Amino acid sequence: MTGKTEIFQDRDGDAAIVAPVGRLDSLSAPALRSALETLEAAGSRRIVVDLGGVDYISSAGLGVLFALAKRMRETHGAVAICALGDQVRRVFELAGYTPHFTITATRAQAVAHVTSPASR
Repeated sequence: MTGKTEIFQDRDGDAAIVAPVGRLDSLSAPALRSALETLEAAGSRRIVVDLGGVDYISSAGLGVLFALAKRMRETHGAVAICALGDQVRRVFELAGYTPHFTITATRAQAVAHVTSPASR
């Protein structure tokens, strides 16, 4: 997939869901950062990032997600990432980022994680 990256947003109970589609690179990472910061400013502390529609992620995209995870830890929120394709998962693994995130196979599992009492 090439061209413009779109960032879709949804809610599932207490969880805010952000689902970028396309490439997460230096051109699109600022839009993702902005969407996440807007959710946080509105009080969202349970965030799911669905990467099922992302076919490429660069260090810029990883940086946005890592910063989100750090902020969520600091504010006692919860974040989970779901639906990583093989190529995106490899980038997470090669960058050593996998241990820093809760990564689930499905959106439903991610929502269950961020809304569970254990993550509060």
